[in-house]
Amino acid sequence: MTIDAELACPMPSSSDAPDDGVLVDLLARARTVAVVGASPRADRTSHQIALWLMDHTDYEVYLVNPAAGDTEIRGHAFYDSLADLPVEPDIVDIFRRSEHVPPVVDEAIDVGAPIVWMQLGIRHAAAAAAASTAGATVVQNRCLKVEYARLADRIAAARR
Repeated sequence: MTIDAELACPMPSSSDAPDDGVLVDLLARARTVAVVGASPRADRTSHQIALWLMDHTDYEVYLVNPAAGDTEIRGHAFYDSLADLPVEPDIVDIFRRSEHVPPVVDEAIDVGAPIVWMQLGIRHAAAAAAASTAGATVVQNRCLKVEYARLADRIAAARR
């Protein structure tokens, strides 16, 4: 059986995210990131991205996963929902399968998150439209770590 590499690891479309200038502005102004679907398991991408954000950015990182129980990552507890966070997150970084995105986006809208970010491989047109209509900037099918690292110099310059 052959696997089509394009389907297994789709390249992001230019329509999945605002242009670099807008991304730089968003990432420079953000102070808090809620990683929805963060996993306590070290072998999961969501865990690794959460650690990277903790280690390489000055964002306050909040972990959201109701199934994580009392576990934590480097002293960061898991919250059951966005509504349980002690702050309104600037970025809601979603690590959930596309079919599970709408309720997360509804919650992001309810808490007033200005940026809804769907990780690489995650898209949901109706949820993206709802977030946009509510005034949020939407990024789909992009890795927050990759985009931040790629734009790090410009983000740092924008913060000065």
